[in-house]
Amino acid sequence: MNTIRHIAVIPDGNRRWAKAKGLPTVEGHRIASEKILPDLIQKSSDLGISYFTFWALSTENLKERTKTEIDNLFKLMRIFLSRRLAEFKKKGIKLKVIGDIKGLPNDLQKNIEKAINETKNNNKITLVLGINYGGKDEIIRAIKKIQDLRSKILDKETLSSFLDTVGIPDPDLIIRTGGEQRLSGFMLWQSEYSELYFSDKYFPDFTSQELERALKNYFLRQRRFGK
Repeated sequence: MNTIRHIAVIPDGNRRWAKAKGLPTVEGHRIASEKILPDLIQKSSDLGISYFTFWALSTENLKERTKTEIDNLFKLMRIFLSRRLAEFKKKGIKLKVIGDIKGLPNDLQKNIEKAINETKNNNKITLVLGINYGGKDEIIRAIKKIQDLRSKILDKETLSSFLDTVGIPDPDLIIRTGGEQRLSGFMLWQSEYSELYFSDKYFPDFTSQELERALKNYFLRQRRFGK
């Protein structure tokens, strides 16, 4: 029987959801961060899942989206961290972040570091936020770290130990919403044997009930890990 420790989500469709409703783009992102994401974290925690990863901002997003949209995303991240920190402490949610946060505004970096530090001893569920994260970028940064140490050994274990996800198990299930069926560079190294689930729902419509539907599909599968 399949077990599941780690769910990862690629939350696609916020902008299309807002456009379909005649709303500003930021409204899709706001519903995602203020309603859908907290509900999914809670549902995952209730189900006994140990890790929940959410790709909040890709390296490509940071480069390609308009300044207005990026500023709005940063604002929502600040709000999310400030409003949810007390809740994280109360509910035993540990925060980790993957991605190059040096590319973020200084105050947001400090907010992230504060939240990570103040939740480091929590053990109910670990929320992993991908912020300025891309799979290729992660691997390149890991290799640069290894080069800086002048390590002569490069194998799977060595590279894994320099990735952003060190200490985090590979995702059992990766969910992408919004109807697109690709990973877009998400967790390139870690997704080797992840099961994939693609939903036509835009992320602001991806409720905890939709998560349960994805999990039911997952538990019907037989994982082989190359066997």
